[in-house]
Amino acid sequence: MKSFTVPDFASLPPGGQAVVIGAGGGLGSAFLTLLDGSERFAAVTGLGRKSRPALDLTEEASIAAAALAVKEKSLDLRLIIDATGFLHDGAFQPEKSWRELDPAQFARAFALNATGPALLMKHFLPLLPREGKAVFATLSAKVGSIGDNQLGGWYAYRASKAALNQIVRTAAIELKRRKPQALCLALHPGTVDTSLSAPFSKQGLEVQRPEEAAARLLTLLDALNAGASGGFYSYSGERLPW
Repeated sequence: MKSFTVPDFASLPPGGQAVVIGAGGGLGSAFLTLLDGSERFAAVTGLGRKSRPALDLTEEASIAAAALAVKEKSLDLRLIIDATGFLHDGAFQPEKSWRELDPAQFARAFALNATGPALLMKHFLPLLPREGKAVFATLSAKVGSIGDNQLGGWYAYRASKAALNQIVRTAAIELKRRKPQALCLALHPGTVDTSLSAPFSKQGLEVQRPEEAAARLLTLLDALNAGASGGFYSYSGERLPW
């Protein structure tokens, strides 16, 4: 049974378009489904490695081509959600000690968690309209907070998400000069029942269904105004420390 409310996006001018990057993932697909069901947008586009055009965070040319395809729809781009992220795969697992530090793991984490999203900002932020509210939101993680780090470990993931937070903050300053009503934000989605979080979902943690997590984040984005741009927010609405 659905236990969440999907926002109506009344804070956004109607008739624009929404874009979800990483739409093939568990949380990305939930964002796409909820946005598809909204009457606020004239078009909702999912982008990822299997979309047409394909978007690969490690290939800037594919990001540029995807941004051009969005621009060619000739609709105001009101919402961009970057639902990508890398924590582990068959080759790499989060480090428990400095003894496990691996330059290849750092390179991959930064490519997917920091450099890739930075290139999304490079190509998609210029597409946001000059007037009216518009949002670019990227998924960070609470463990990327330096001030909140109490447990250590997870070096590459923590560092790459901290770098992402700095990129968001810096891009938001430039965005404000050009498009003062637009927002650029970093979001902590919490623990979500996806392949990224599944191996680390300890007993006692609140584990959200993807649709529930996506609805909470969309509700937050609907509520925030331009003064929040450059911030780092939890799905609960709490502003997180850097």
